[in-house]
Amino acid sequence: MQKKYLMTPGPTPVPAEVLLAQARPMIHHRTPDFSAMLMECVEGLKYIFQTANDVLILACSGTGAMESSFANCFCAGDEVIVARNGKFGDRMVSLAKTYGLVVVDLPYEWTEVVKPADIASALKEHPSARGVVVVQSETSSGVLNDVEAIGRIVAEYPECVFIVDSITGIGAVPCRTDEWKLDVVMTGSQKGLMLPPGLAAVTVSEKAWRARERSTLPKFYFDWKRYKSNIEKQTTPFTPAVSLVVGLVEALRMMREEGLENIISRHSRLAEATRRGCEALGMKLFAPPEGRGSAVTPVWVPEGVDGKKIVSIMKNKYGVTIAGGQDDYAGRIFRVGHLGYFGEFDIITTLAALEMTLAELGYPFERGSGIKAAEAVFMGE
Repeated sequence: MQKKYLMTPGPTPVPAEVLLAQARPMIHHRTPDFSAMLMECVEGLKYIFQTANDVLILACSGTGAMESSFANCFCAGDEVIVARNGKFGDRMVSLAKTYGLVVVDLPYEWTEVVKPADIASALKEHPSARGVVVVQSETSSGVLNDVEAIGRIVAEYPECVFIVDSITGIGAVPCRTDEWKLDVVMTGSQKGLMLPPGLAAVTVSEKAWRARERSTLPKFYFDWKRYKSNIEKQTTPFTPAVSLVVGLVEALRMMREEGLENIISRHSRLAEATRRGCEALGMKLFAPPEGRGSAVTPVWVPEGVDGKKIVSIMKNKYGVTIAGGQDDYAGRIFRVGHLGYFGEFDIITTLAALEMTLAELGYPFERGSGIKAAEAVFMGE
């Protein structure tokens, strides 16, 4: 028997309490029982998103929430500024083009942080732009972008909505939706919300609702107005993912009990221990110091080591599943996730498996140095 550890940035581990809640007998979604759970989820998500805005729950992956933001906020031919420094920023560009939008492309290297000054310049050059799109926490690169600063900039343009992909941010890094003037923020269930994949949630500000009224793009399943009118009746426009909603009730209760500030602090500590542990092994971190998030830690594969073998050996021999690099960085980096239901000993175990794997691959380092460095973080040294 081999005990398995899931250390990826999504899907993430699901607490036993949530799994047991989902194992309850199925209930019908047009009942008072389900309505009560749905509304508890909406209020709980408002707490997690730090918003008084509408929160809509969709039965889809995070990409569905992305697509819904384009379908509801724009008309064909609208200019949209998309800043991208990773795979999911690239996906935003593809979505915008699919819907016939004119993309003002702000590409960065995956190792760079989006510069708010570049957003300000792009808006001055394109004052009629109807949207700015940024990924807050890039899953592919571990880079954390300053959506707070960007939010202040976009807020000066009353006809321009600020769309934030926080799918791998919510529940791991600060995201004060209302305070930071973020019009649309989205997340997925398989990340910081500690659920299996299949749900997404999106916040909609008053500015975003005005954009929805103007929008002429086709929409049916992802029509926000349908969701809003149904939420007002404590129901959903289409058959929801009932068991996931039941699980979300339990997950949100757990998150409220821990407290959002404590959740953010825990993720920061886990991330710091992972970073210091990898650096103590002589490896270099992928994300720049000024833009490192707390959801996932990408690390450059040491020279002369097969990056794909690191991932394979850790999974197959030691039962620890981490993520490899994506696109051009496949085999060049590996990524350790610590987003959601994670604690100190998940990091210690992962570093132990990493050390044994690196030793097997002939990489020279002082055995135990990564674990020791992580322990120092957890012990406050």
